[in-house]
Amino acid sequence: MITTAQLRAARALIDITVEDLAGTSGLSPDAIRAAEAGAGLPDPDVGERLKRLFESKGVVFVAAGQQDASGAGVRLQGSPDEGIRPQNLNSTNDD
Repeated sequence: MITTAQLRAARALIDITVEDLAGTSGLSPDAIRAAEAGAGLPDPDVGERLKRLFESKGVVFVAAGQQDASGAGVRLQGSPDEGIRPQNLNSTNDD
């Protein structure tokens, strides 16, 4: 289960306003503000909907103790290294 703090952090991480998130998610701005308000857990349906949307934008939700002894958080998934395009290979960069 994600927390209200993770929802706030995820939205900040991808730099999206409440209004833009409402348009993308189909939720009202008030529902998003309520999900982000306070401490603890958001409404399960709203939280899961926002979580799926954030994950589609590259946000990774980390549970407390999942990767180390730290608390719950969010991070951006790294983009894969696409390497060098064949047409750009030459004798100095062709391993």
